[in-house]
Amino acid sequence: MDSRATRVLAITGITLLSGALAYAYYFDYKRRNDAEFRKNLRKEKKRVSKAVAQSKESLQSAKVDGQPSTFEEALELVRKEEPPASPEEKESYFMSQVAMGEQLSAKGPSHYLAAATCFYRAMKVYPSPMELMVIYEQTLPQPIVTVVIQMMSADVSPRFPSSTSDQNVSDDEETSSTSGGPPSETSSQEWDKVTDPGAHATLIVIFTCFRANAACDLIYLLCFYEAFPPKSMKTRVEGRRGRKVLIVTEDVAAGEVIYKEQPVVTALDADLQESGKYCAHCLRSIQSGTSVELSKDANPINSTFCSKACLTANKTQSHNLLFTSESPLPPALGQPLSAEGRAARLKAQERYIALLKKEKRAAPVLLGRFIARQIAVETAKMSNLATPDSDFTNAEGYLLADHIERLRYIDLKPDAYATLLGKITYNAFGVCFGDGRDDKVTRPEDVEKTRTPLGTSRQIGTAFYTLSCYLAHSCDPNAHPSFSSGTAELSLVATRDLKKGDELTIAYVDVKKREGETTVECRRRRRIELVRGWRFACPCQRCVEEGKELSGEEKVIDATLEKDGSKVDAVVSRYDSEVENNNVE
Repeated sequence: MDSRATRVLAITGITLLSGALAYAYYFDYKRRNDAEFRKNLRKEKKRVSKAVAQSKESLQSAKVDGQPSTFEEALELVRKEEPPASPEEKESYFMSQVAMGEQLSAKGPSHYLAAATCFYRAMKVYPSPMELMVIYEQTLPQPIVTVVIQMMSADVSPRFPSSTSDQNVSDDEETSSTSGGPPSETSSQEWDKVTDPGAHATLIVIFTCFRANAACDLIYLLCFYEAFPPKSMKTRVEGRRGRKVLIVTEDVAAGEVIYKEQPVVTALDADLQESGKYCAHCLRSIQSGTSVELSKDANPINSTFCSKACLTANKTQSHNLLFTSESPLPPALGQPLSAEGRAARLKAQERYIALLKKEKRAAPVLLGRFIARQIAVETAKMSNLATPDSDFTNAEGYLLADHIERLRYIDLKPDAYATLLGKITYNAFGVCFGDGRDDKVTRPEDVEKTRTPLGTSRQIGTAFYTLSCYLAHSCDPNAHPSFSSGTAELSLVATRDLKKGDELTIAYVDVKKREGETTVECRRRRRIELVRGWRFACPCQRCVEEGKELSGEEKVIDATLEKDGSKVDAVVSRYDSEVENNNVE
């Protein structure tokens, strides 16, 4: 078995054993118990329905020959139809539905619902629904596009009967904790009647289909940045120059803390992991004699903690799943693993531990903890466990997986493990206290590049943040990350006065001119570091101005640097491109 396959098994094997059951319970739980989740879905449905009110209202009074007169009737017709089986039948069906939809669309608003039904039928048999949706958004009237999106949202929901009281809900009912509804508008009581909470296999299939369906992905794409980041962070994510960046939403004075953010996961530098000098969870410096440790048989990587609180949090978030035989699910939610399951899990853990000790790098530690953290976050919701106020920056109603799929990364190898690893490493921050350490001796080719203005050699550990990863680089930044709390909590501090709408930038590398270094040498050093770590040639104004001092030969060499070798997932890239070109409302 080659090293790549070994890594995949080591990192993801334990997740395959535990993740499916955890997510299956979560899928059922959200629809039965999370009133806020139901409220948000109702609000979204209400907002979308407003855009097509004219179409639906006109169709109520004038039914088109042979066509549905209400949204519910149209959706039910589509659901009852048997899809064509062979590729030839699908192609013929697709062409006929598109042609019929175009004819109905041309007849005006009173035929929009019928037209949308045809276009949605065509989408259900098209091999690349997301690409077709982009075409729809460019060519069809917006009310039709909105109805198609509404159909997708409703069709990926569990198909259970709705109560008439839930279909006409008032604003007061929406805020009630006892009001119904998951996407199908089914109340939690009705859900209990039609769902067997013990049917885990069915729930796993439902959840897999729900997240894999392209329609569901589109709904997530449309709404994610409405929920993230929280307004309390005083920032928003915006598309500029073909990529997502972070914008400040109010004026900020120089020296002011714009926001504070806790990491999702952390990892100490390999040479410090077993030193006992720093907490393996929050990265705080540990005073002699004050450390808290796990038992040796449950601590294969020799982690040390600054307090019982950090030890408990680390065990809950990742350690138990990655390094022990304890169940990742609370007792009330899951049955113990079988003997075969325990043996398989132990084997995967042994491979993972061997990988960590062989590579001595932060990336596989961060990745393993990130996967484990996803499960921990969702099982905490199922158990009604409170989320700490100081936890990572999240988007309400979304999963950690929804954050990671939107991030930029560098292709390492063409497989899922490498893609996820690339996203973690591309967006990781170096944690430095004060002026950083000066005792780290490594060869440049062995250094894992992280975002830190002091230089990677100065850090004591690495951390991954959901919000700060949107900060762009500049050699003349208007903000800098600070770890003044003595932990991995990141404080973003303005380096100069900022106006509402300004793009926030930080330095990914040490951009200061060092003693004995010329301007050209300083520019060359930082640009080489940026290409090695993030594969882009910095286009900032400082680099442009300093580039004027280059010789003719140096300008030729500088022009060969890769402009931007990073990317985002294809589906996110296509949608972002349409938004930036104003082709998507």
